[in-house]
Amino acid sequence: MKQHTPQQLQVFLDIATEAALAAGAILQTYWGKLEQIEEKGRPGDLVTAADKAAEVEILKVLERHVPDHGILAEESGEQGNKQSQYLWAIDPLDGTTNYAHQYPIASVSIGLLIDGIPQVGAVYNPFRNELFRAAKGLGATCNRRPITVSSTSELSKSLLVTGFAYDRRETSDNNYAEFCYLTHLTQGVRRAGSASLDLCDVACGRLDGYWERGLSPWDITAGIVLLEEAGGKVTAYDQSPLIVNSGRLLATNGQIHASLSKELLQVPPLSTWASL
Repeated sequence: MKQHTPQQLQVFLDIATEAALAAGAILQTYWGKLEQIEEKGRPGDLVTAADKAAEVEILKVLERHVPDHGILAEESGEQGNKQSQYLWAIDPLDGTTNYAHQYPIASVSIGLLIDGIPQVGAVYNPFRNELFRAAKGLGATCNRRPITVSSTSELSKSLLVTGFAYDRRETSDNNYAEFCYLTHLTQGVRRAGSASLDLCDVACGRLDGYWERGLSPWDITAGIVLLEEAGGKVTAYDQSPLIVNSGRLLATNGQIHASLSKELLQVPPLSTWASL
């Protein structure tokens, strides 16, 4: 794998930032003015004119700066140079359901994988004016100020966050049981509705840990870089190395990682709870 200099990664980070801010401006213009909201085939999996317009703006920025790179976009899929070592994973609106209800937990998420490894990330919530940025080896910031994970070392004193996949109604492979189980073992579990912002909230110490399944690379690539650069840890549920397209991850401040992994792996299936 080719090693990139800090200067090269900074250039990519600046490109991601430009695209995130441009898309965020689009989202602000549509805020509260949506005329049509569509479902993409599954109940609750929404798409709006704002998603589509923001993605177009991101693609314009990437085409201008890195036309030879590959792109994986939530709304328009895989495009560009499929042989490139560079793959931009972009979500023009992470938290569409929140956005459609004018609940201000939504963001633009732009991450860059180099040889399959998350290396650069920018996440922008235009409704709270928070811009999170990170690149491998360059640290993580929120509005240009350094951020770091929390120092919580006990699961019982932690505050966690999770999310529920769009197919949760159709599959038993959901995290309802985990949500209830961990609510009893911690100070609480939140569900905000934006995976990228969940990772950012762990990165800046507002939350101590996050787990979820049913995720796509565009949901988490940028947030992974932010969390790791802020001192956190990201793995599979069993603490093995994360595979970005596996659909699930465990992300924490590092100190509660082992204990949260242990508890996740021994949650009784929800179907058995009536007999407990």
